[in-house]
Formats: sequence, C-alpha cells, structure tokens
Amino acid sequence: MTIYSHSRISAFEQCPLKFKFRYIDKLTPEIECTIEAYLGEKVHETLEWLYLKILEKRNLQLEDAIEYYAKSWKRDFKEEIKIVNTNLTFEYYFDKGIKFLIDYFIKNYPFLDNTIAIEHQVTIDLNNDGKYMLQGYIDRLVHNNESNIFEIHDYKTGSIKTQEELNKDRQLALYSIGIRKEFNASDVHLIWHFLDFNQKMISKRTEEQLESLKQDIINLINKIESTTIYPASPSPLCKWCEFGKYCEQTKAFTN
Repeated sequence: MTIYSHSRISAFEQCPLKFKFRYIDKLTPEIECTIEAYLGEKVHETLEWLYLKILEKRNLQLEDAIEYYAKSWKRDFKEEIKIVNTNLTFEYYFDKGIKFLIDYFIKNYPFLDNTIAIEHQVTIDLNNDGKYMLQGYIDRLVHNNESNIFEIHDYKTGSIKTQEELNKDRQLALYSIGIRKEFNASDVHLIWHFLDFNQKMISKRTEEQLESLKQDIINLINKIESTTIYPASPSPLCKWCEFGKYCEQTKAFTN
C-alpha cells in the first residue's frame, strides 16, 4: 500500500513525467536544492527551533533566533545550491531570511497562543478502511483553550495567495481532517504566514467541503494508480525542475 502525501499528488498534477522521474524511476535529481528551497528550509528550521525552546519555557530574544539562523545557514550551505535568477546573490537570500525572522518575531512575541506541537505528523484515512492513506507534517499546531479552536499554522517564504485561492487550498484542509479525528475537534482554522509580506491569512472548511475533498483526492489517487503513460507538462516551473536534464520537452521550453 502506498501512503500518499500532498506533494506526491501535486507532482502528478503539475507534470506526470516529473512524477514518474521522482517516484517511479527514482532518478537522481540534477538540482539537489535551489536557493529558494534552501531559504525556506532554514527559516522553517529556525522557527521550529524557536517554538521548541518556547515549549521548554525558555525566554528567547530576537537575537537568539537570528544567531541560530545564521549558524545554521553557514553550517549547511553548499556552493552547488542553484540560483535561477542570476541577478540575485546568496547574500540577498540570506538577508531576506533575516527580515522574515525579524518581522515574524516582532509581530508574534511573546508567543502566548498555546502552541502544542511542532512538525506534527498527521495521518488521514480518506475512506476509513486503510485503502487511501495520506501523511503530512504540520509546521505548528495551536489549541485555544478558551474557544477550543485548533489552528494549523503553515509558513510560506514565497509569493502570497489570494483569499479565494486559500479557500480552495487542499494541503491544510487535508491536514485538518486528521486533526479533527485525532483531537475530536469540531473547529479547525487554517492559518498561513506569508513571511515575505508579513501577513497572516485564515481559512476554514465545513464538514461538507471536507467530505467533497476526500472524494476528490480518492479520485486523483485512482487516476495516478491507473496511469501508464506519463507525458511532460512544460511550463515556467520547468526552470526550477530538478529533473530537467532527463526531459527533452523541458530542455526545449527553457532554451
């Protein structure tokens, strides 16, 4: 039995050939990491560290978070990390991460929202018989004791989305299905932190919407598992594709 993830399903929708390269052929990626991915990884890692220390009742200051981020960036940095936009530099992205952390810290200090878990693993049984299983990790889970509302928090270091797009977003909605079952929760809010814009946005789902989402994902999984031909879907995203050297259509699109 294959346990799916949101990224696995999205990869198939984005480009069936990329899905094949990654999950079926298990090819070695040409690009191990882009600078955008590295920035996101290091900011997420720093915020995870920050909240773990807060759960330990540590009184951290902004300087502590910046120091952790800088050390982590330097420790794991590799010159092979790819910058797609050659007009920008590694220093530009490093400084961008500093700004994200400063804005986030100032906006959320002293962090009293009752965070109960960091990188919380959630499992979703879509039809309650173990046939269609999904798994994911929540950046941060909050429980408001007074309102009994659970909040799924997700950090985004890329472009911002509209409220309409967030109201249709599947990833956090799927995670909310798992949280509802795990905690017997009736009210779950989906919260995105768009760090490049210092903006927090919120969405919710009804039971009816979640049931419809379950069926949509089941249909997608059935489609994936019945597929035998995997065509390429060239698009501007090809510039960031880690399997570009294996794909003739992608080469033609990016040249």
